[in-house]
Amino acid sequence: MNTNTSQTDSDERAIVDAVEVWAEKELRPVARKFDLADEYPAEVVEQMKELGLFGATISQEYGGLGLSSWTYAQIVMKVASIWMAPSGIFNSHLIMASAIERSGTEAQKRKYLPLMATGEFRGSLGLTEPNAGSDLQAIRTTAKLEGDHYVVNGSKTWITNSLHGNGTLLLVKTDPQAQPRHKGMSMLIAEKGPGFVVAGKLKKMGYRAIDTCELSFDNYRVPKENLLGGEEGRGFIQTAGGLELGRINVAARGAGIGEGALKHSLRYAQERSAFGKPIWNHQAIQLKLADMATQVEGAKRLIEQAARKYDAGIRCDLEAAMAKLAGSEAGVFCAQEGMRIFGGYSYSVEYDIERYYRDCMLMCIGEGSNEILRTVIAKQLIERHRI
Repeated sequence: MNTNTSQTDSDERAIVDAVEVWAEKELRPVARKFDLADEYPAEVVEQMKELGLFGATISQEYGGLGLSSWTYAQIVMKVASIWMAPSGIFNSHLIMASAIERSGTEAQKRKYLPLMATGEFRGSLGLTEPNAGSDLQAIRTTAKLEGDHYVVNGSKTWITNSLHGNGTLLLVKTDPQAQPRHKGMSMLIAEKGPGFVVAGKLKKMGYRAIDTCELSFDNYRVPKENLLGGEEGRGFIQTAGGLELGRINVAARGAGIGEGALKHSLRYAQERSAFGKPIWNHQAIQLKLADMATQVEGAKRLIEQAARKYDAGIRCDLEAAMAKLAGSEAGVFCAQEGMRIFGGYSYSVEYDIERYYRDCMLMCIGEGSNEILRTVIAKQLIERHRI
C-alpha cells in the first residue's frame, strides 16, 4: 500500500467534507436571498478565499491546494447541489490559472499563480464574442504589437467574473490573415486598465448574483511579456487544452444540480400527501425518483472516469465530453422532474426547486453546447474504432 497516496486521498476527502459542511452552513441560508436580488455574494467570496477554493487546482508550489481534478469535481458537485452560481466564481478563475500553469512562462507563473491561489487576483476567461461562441476561430478581437505592448481592440460577451474580477485570459487574433485561422490566435493575460471597459452586467434567467458581463477594448494596451507562453499563434491550442477541465467542471455542476433537485424531491415526496398517503407511494412519483437517481449516479461515474484520466495525464476529450453531456442533461432532467413532483408549489420562489430549474439549462450551453459535444463524441468514437 502506498501510504503517501493514502494520506493524500485522506487529506483531499477531508477538504471535500469541509466544503460540504461550509456549503450547508453558509450557502444554503443565503442562496435564495442573493439569487432573487441578483446581488453579488461578496461575503461568500471571502469565505471561499479562506477555504482555499480559488487555489483548489493550483499546484502547491505556487501556493495552491494542488487538488486532483476528481476531488475538485466532488467539491463542485457539493456546492452546486445547494447553489450552483458560486461554483462559477472559482471555475472560470481556475481555468485561467490552469492555462497559465500549463502554458505560461515561468515568470508568468511566479507573478500570477500565488496571487490567484489566495484569491487576491481573481480571473476570468475571455473567449466568447457576439459573433463567435462554439466557433472560436471566428473571433474578431485583435491585438497588434506596437513596441513593448499589444494594442487590443474588440469586444467579448458572457464573461463571468469580469465585473468583480481583476483581469481575464483574453483570446485574440494576433494575425487576422493567418490560414488556417487558428494559427493567428494568441492569448493575453489582460489586467484591468485604461481601455479595458466592462460594458455592463447581463440580466439572466438563472445563474444570477454572478457577474456575467460584456467587455469592450478600445486601444487597450497589454505588456508584451503577458503573451501567454511568450509565443504568438498558440492561443487556440492553449484554449483547447483547458476545455477538458472546464467540461469536467460543468459536468460536475450539472450533476450537482441534479443531486440537489433529487434531494429536495425525496424530502418533499415524503412530506406531501395526496389521496390519503405520502406522494412517494404513488407509482408515478416512484418512477421519477428512480430515473432521477439513476441519471445522477451515472453522470457521477462518467465524471470520475474523465477526471481520473485527466489527473493521470491521459487524453480525455472523449470522456470529458461524455461526462459534460451526461452531467448537464442529468441536471436538466432532475430539475424538470422535480418541478413536476412539487406541482404548483414548484412555481413559488419559497421552494428552491425553481432555482435549480432556472440554473440547469446553462450547463447544456456552457463549455460547448451539447449538440456540439455529441459530434465531438461521435468523431472520437470513430477515430478510436477505425475499421
